[in-house]
Amino acid sequence: MSADPRILILLVAIAIHAGAAQAQSGDAEAGRAVFGECEGCHEIGAGARHGIGPHLNGVFGRPAASHETFAYSPAFLGLRDRGLVWDETSLEQLLEDPEALAPGSPMGFDGLPDIVDRRNLIAFLRGIGDGSRIAGTGGDRDHGVDPAVLAIQGDAEYGAWLSGECVTCHRADGGDAGIPSIVRWPPDRFVIAMHAYRTGRREHPVMQMIARRLGDEEIAALAAYFENSGE
Repeated sequence: MSADPRILILLVAIAIHAGAAQAQSGDAEAGRAVFGECEGCHEIGAGARHGIGPHLNGVFGRPAASHETFAYSPAFLGLRDRGLVWDETSLEQLLEDPEALAPGSPMGFDGLPDIVDRRNLIAFLRGIGDGSRIAGTGGDRDHGVDPAVLAIQGDAEYGAWLSGECVTCHRADGGDAGIPSIVRWPPDRFVIAMHAYRTGRREHPVMQMIARRLGDEEIAALAAYFENSGE
């Protein structure tokens, strides 16, 4: 006995609807892998802390720029003043084109061109909650920098003297004009980033050249200076 064609049509329609719903909601497990694009600046999970960017525990449903302990850029403070809340729509806009949503943003991130990647990442971020049940991730977990180097206490005054070359490209007031801001970074993150350029783990010919000219004490001094500059 042949199948009723009406039933076949119904089953196909259900399958298409289910696939569309899954694509719309995203795959949180796949989004965990996409988060690798973010973890150079953002941490999640137990023990997550602010770094170059704020930690993202509990980001879903939170007003923009609402961590009192993080120094946000003017671009994100503007989003806060507009009353923006991080949800599917606003996160989709940010992940597709950060500069369009927050002009002048210091994020060194051009966006995710693949809509599936964006929706998977949003599904992952939505499920993070307070992060207590997620293993901590962050860009400095496998940096390979000697702890003794990270422990160097930089001389901020020396860093101010050295900073002239940096501020020919990076704005000293923390603003952004297509070049990421480097002010108010935690010193260890600054040091880790510079060592990544020095060793070639981060690719940028100008930054690699500059980092290779600087010694550990000089990098620490710059880190100390930029930690509190732009205020």
